[in-house]
Amino acid sequence: KFLHLAIVTSGAPRWGTTEFIMPPETCSDQDVVQLITQLDHDRAWLLEQIDRGRWPDLRLDLAALERELGQLLIQALKRHEGGKSAS
Repeated sequence: KFLHLAIVTSGAPRWGTTEFIMPPETCSDQDVVQLITQLDHDRAWLLEQIDRGRWPDLRLDLAALERELGQLLIQALKRHEGGKSAS
């Protein structure tokens, strides 16, 4: 099994993609923190776009997605930190 995540990142004027492809057992603490940080950055960008009125027809769905992503990132960070202290 491999950890394969493709993260679409925002940025004016283009979008970019950050890919992480690695076996989970070889993921360093830095890799995990980098991934969580990038996802949190993308979550904040999404929230900013929602607040600016972008995509009004999708506002409710995107706001729910932003909240769920925020909760997921908090849980991921807690699990990661808990796993480090258990090692």
